[in-house]
Amino acid sequence: MKLCNVYRSDKKAETYLYVSAEMGFSDLPGELQERFGEPAFVMSLILSTDRKLSRVDISQVIESIEEKGYYLQLPPKLPVEEEILRHLA
Repeated sequence: MKLCNVYRSDKKAETYLYVSAEMGFSDLPGELQERFGEPAFVMSLILSTDRKLSRVDISQVIESIEEKGYYLQLPPKLPVEEEILRHLA
C-alpha cells in the first residue's frame, strides 16, 4: 500500500496529479509544475492493487509513483461529438 495526495489542475480540466505523500508539489519537475498550474488539493488516498480507480489503472499509478514520485492523469480522449455535447449539456 502506498499513500499519495491527489491534486486537480487549475489550468487543464479533468487533469489530476497523484503525488507520493513523501513529496510535495514543489519537489516535482519545474516544467510539470508550470504546465499543471496551481494545484488544488482533492484528497489523500491509499493506493492498493485490490482497489479500483474510476479512470486509470491503479497498477500504473502505483508503478509511476514508485519510479517518479508522481502520476499525471490526463483527461479522457473523447470523440469530438461527445466533447461538444458535454460542453452544451
